[in-house]
Amino acid sequence: MELLRLVFHHYRWPFLGAIGLSLVSAGLGVGVIAFINQRLIEVGSLAALPQFLGLLAVLLAVTLATQLALTLLGHHFVFDLRSRLVKRILDTDIERLEQLGNATLLASLSSDVRNITIGFVRLPELIQGVVLTLASVAYLAWLSPQMVVITVVWIAFTMGVGWWLVSKVYRHFHLVRESEDHLYKDFQAAIEGRKELALNRDRARRFYDERYTANARDYRHHIIRADTYHLSANNWSNIMMLGAIGVVFFLSNGLGWANTTVASTFALTLLFLRTPLIQAVGAWPTLISAQVAFDKLSSLKLAEYQPSFEVDDTLADWQRLELEEVTYHYPDTDQAEGFQVGPLNMTLERGEQVFLIGGNGSGKSTLARLLSGLYRPQSGTIKIDGQVVTAAQWESFRARFASVFTDFHQFDQTMGPEGLPADPQVVDTWLERLQMQHKLQWEGDRVINTQLSQGQRKRLALLLAIAEKRDILLLDEWAADQDPQFRRLFYRELLPHLKAMGKTVFAISHDDSYFVHADRLLEMSKGQLSELKGEQRALASEDAVAQINN
Repeated sequence: MELLRLVFHHYRWPFLGAIGLSLVSAGLGVGVIAFINQRLIEVGSLAALPQFLGLLAVLLAVTLATQLALTLLGHHFVFDLRSRLVKRILDTDIERLEQLGNATLLASLSSDVRNITIGFVRLPELIQGVVLTLASVAYLAWLSPQMVVITVVWIAFTMGVGWWLVSKVYRHFHLVRESEDHLYKDFQAAIEGRKELALNRDRARRFYDERYTANARDYRHHIIRADTYHLSANNWSNIMMLGAIGVVFFLSNGLGWANTTVASTFALTLLFLRTPLIQAVGAWPTLISAQVAFDKLSSLKLAEYQPSFEVDDTLADWQRLELEEVTYHYPDTDQAEGFQVGPLNMTLERGEQVFLIGGNGSGKSTLARLLSGLYRPQSGTIKIDGQVVTAAQWESFRARFASVFTDFHQFDQTMGPEGLPADPQVVDTWLERLQMQHKLQWEGDRVINTQLSQGQRKRLALLLAIAEKRDILLLDEWAADQDPQFRRLFYRELLPHLKAMGKTVFAISHDDSYFVHADRLLEMSKGQLSELKGEQRALASEDAVAQINN
């Protein structure tokens, strides 16, 4: 099982130590049974009582130590697992994360990690159940080889049927996990689409009746089946262990295979094993669920774990960035044919301010992602100062960019180069230029009032991007949510300030009346890139919509 393999790989010696404690606990448990058989049943000496109580105290201490050791080991393992998963998500290319979708990733971070946690917490019950059973069978075989054969066959049959029932649990747990993905998508739609659903109750009704309810019923169906088989396995094991005691006394008294003392010891041992075995059967589905979670995490195909965040910044002194014959193709789907961007050829000189226009679906955002290294070209090359950017330099290439995309996430902490504190003078200067000095409330380097208008959120995002002191600012229709006065201020005052700072600006914009402020004007149309010059640029500056439609 993947869970045990990973635990043994990362925590070999602590795990072997916990197993050693389990063996000691099992030996003590069998020793208690042997003590009862030899000193209390056969002899019945009162002097043996203090020794018996002392043996029970030692058994309690060792058993508790075993369970705590395995539980602590489990929680440390789950902490590392969750941390590694988050780091792998941070290291995975954005195109892969977009293919997976937010709902799938959230389900893995919450549901899958939770199931692995539960599986590990129940792991001690399975280990102790197996170890105690083997130790007890060995002791019973010493007492009566004949009876132990029948008892083992009975227990094996009981466990075989139990495993069959548990296999049904596994199947339905797998389907439950698939249903959870669909439910997370529904939860996301209900939360993120709350405004539209509140305005249109017909849409809300159809969403609730046709999507959510159907997926919730599917989840309910499989979880009920899983629980039914799980409970059946528990009850089957419970009743059959009681039946084993009846078989033991039949073999002893009816067939004369053993005396009453041996039969009593067998019955006592089976009663002693009853709880550990039932717990082991009960723990198995949780381990199966953990295995399903592991399988789901593996199917995400995230980047391999790397502990470091360090970037070998070898491209800091760049002067010219080039895209040569770069292409990117979105895969075909059942609903639509895939869309290709490129081949793209463009240059970007350090300190330039370049504007990009284009209609919806023309490939502007894809170009921005390719330019910034968020997408890797499927063919063609990206060059810095004439040298092809290699895979080893990819993080250094990305480190040239700070961005404000249309779907940006609002962070609340200012940060300077290399994760150091931001330059207070830069922050104060740009707070004033962005007219946000009286809008934001600060606690150290964090903004504590992020409930702002969309235009103000974009100003805050631009402030954070500037504070990072990256070479290139990539702005995706940044001015679209600003009021007319501030839009004018952005093009006429803020862009010149950025140019004076030596910043390279690549801005997606439709504000044709301000195209005059761009050093160059590019256009995307049906996945192809061209530069507008002379009369074409003049026409676009008069009416960008007409230029795009042409």
